[in-house]
Amino acid sequence: MKRVRITVMKKVCHSDLMEEYENPIEHACDMQVGDSFISEGSVRPDGLCQSAWESISPFVLALTYGAEDLYGGWMKNKRSAMISCNDGFRPVSFLLEAIDE
Repeated sequence: MKRVRITVMKKVCHSDLMEEYENPIEHACDMQVGDSFISEGSVRPDGLCQSAWESISPFVLALTYGAEDLYGGWMKNKRSAMISCNDGFRPVSFLLEAIDE
């Protein structure tokens, strides 16, 4: 099994959608660009948002077990994926990279 590095690459905030549809909440997303986590054995790393994990975990699992060319090779690095969380108001993009042991 491989370890997988999970790095926060970008955060987007759709304030127009939030204003119209979202009930105000505090600390909806504490992820920051540059935050990095290591998944060992496809386990959610401490500090990684549970909701984000639910979006990215199938890809982490695949990379953990050696998958390459996810979605027909859309990534330059065959052992990586760029996946966003499912928050429609403030999606976060994560770079997932299999790490050689």
